[in-house]
Amino acid sequence: MTGNRFEKAAFAGGCFWCMVKPFKEWAGVEDVVSGYMGGHVVNPTYEEVCKGESGHLEVVEITFDPEVFPYEKLLDVYWRQIDPTDDGGQFHDRGSSYTTAIFHYNEEQRKMAEQSKKQLGESGKFNDPIVTAIRPAEPFYRAEEYHQDYYRKSEEHYVDNRARSGRDEFITRNWM
Repeated sequence: MTGNRFEKAAFAGGCFWCMVKPFKEWAGVEDVVSGYMGGHVVNPTYEEVCKGESGHLEVVEITFDPEVFPYEKLLDVYWRQIDPTDDGGQFHDRGSSYTTAIFHYNEEQRKMAEQSKKQLGESGKFNDPIVTAIRPAEPFYRAEEYHQDYYRKSEEHYVDNRARSGRDEFITRNWM
């Protein structure tokens, strides 16, 4: 029997379209929502975020059962989706709204995130420093409905966009 105590996690990893599917289909992950976090505009639009006018990052907010899928596993999935050494965006998506960050909801998450970042940095997997920020969670704003589960709603465009982004080649080169 699993617990019913759900927690939240939030990760910025470039385009949120590419960050939903890697988390979505794990047992213990209740929901993955595309949205925005970390800026100064209340209820920003996609256009404001993309233009860098709101200060927000594209994020996925994950509702999960830590008894079934612990936060440490979420961190492992997250690191394997991004280039943690790129401070200018992710793959072909450039700009501040596409930078990487782990947003922690409590002190325990902060400590686990810091430890996992330290371990990755010391692993020798990357020659450059790990620049992914670890920040306190801020208000989360759900992205427009057409962005939710984009990989399912617009599968052909999602597959094409992801193939052209360079993300999969990076993942294969560094994690497979």
